[in-house]
Amino acid sequence: MARTTPHDPPPADGEPLYRRIATELLGELRDGTIPPGERLPSERRLAGHLGVSRETVRQSLELLRRDGLVTTDRRGSHATLPGLPVETPASLAFPVGAGSAAPGSVARATVTWEAPPPHHADALGLAPGRPTLIHRYRYATADGQGRRTAVTSFSAVALAEVEELARYRDRADGTAAAQLRRAYDWMRRAGLTLHHRDTITRPASAPSVRVTRQVHDQYARPLEITDLVVDTQQDALVYEFTLPGRAAATAADRGPSPVRRASDAGSRR
Repeated sequence: MARTTPHDPPPADGEPLYRRIATELLGELRDGTIPPGERLPSERRLAGHLGVSRETVRQSLELLRRDGLVTTDRRGSHATLPGLPVETPASLAFPVGAGSAAPGSVARATVTWEAPPPHHADALGLAPGRPTLIHRYRYATADGQGRRTAVTSFSAVALAEVEELARYRDRADGTAAAQLRRAYDWMRRAGLTLHHRDTITRPASAPSVRVTRQVHDQYARPLEITDLVVDTQQDALVYEFTLPGRAAATAADRGPSPVRRASDAGSRR
């Protein structure tokens, strides 16, 4: 969007404008709009593209430089991405428990518009019986073992602020396949900082493990809750953490991912 004034618009909330612009730039780096290693446009062009002043762009790039996500060349007004971002879109997989399918395995994901389970509604602050977008994920190996199922409910905040999620309401009939693998990416591109908490429990009535993931934004507003159930007789959960570099604030969670054998789980760190 082209600017009509040399001054930045006042921030809509307490977050500095340059930080929000840095988040937008990082979203374009992650989604491939600006491929890894490609030179960024000049500060002037970025300012026009983002609708802010060059000084705000300069501050945003400096923030990304401190995080090791861009580097400046000798001319000083361009930047290049030195490689994949520290926290790649795969660092927090959606839904929890999803991963690379084994040969011959079956994975299916659908969405419906219905009232969520009562504990989901409570966690998301939804009134009892109020419908929302529900995502269901099912996975099984070729022999029918290693089953895992995940049910995700999204909050009103997530649907109001993440355009890509809201679009699924019109097709949420529970029959068509739904590819929401980039749901967390979409949330970040909407300016949301994700904070997640995974709780692992073991149901007494079955040889399985339940993982409940709750995701909030930087304002402690709930975004989604997922219940994952894993058949532990044939499957195992592996959590991998990558410590961030420089100014990154939290560890990036790369799991859990499907692992068939217990020996595999013991070899991963």
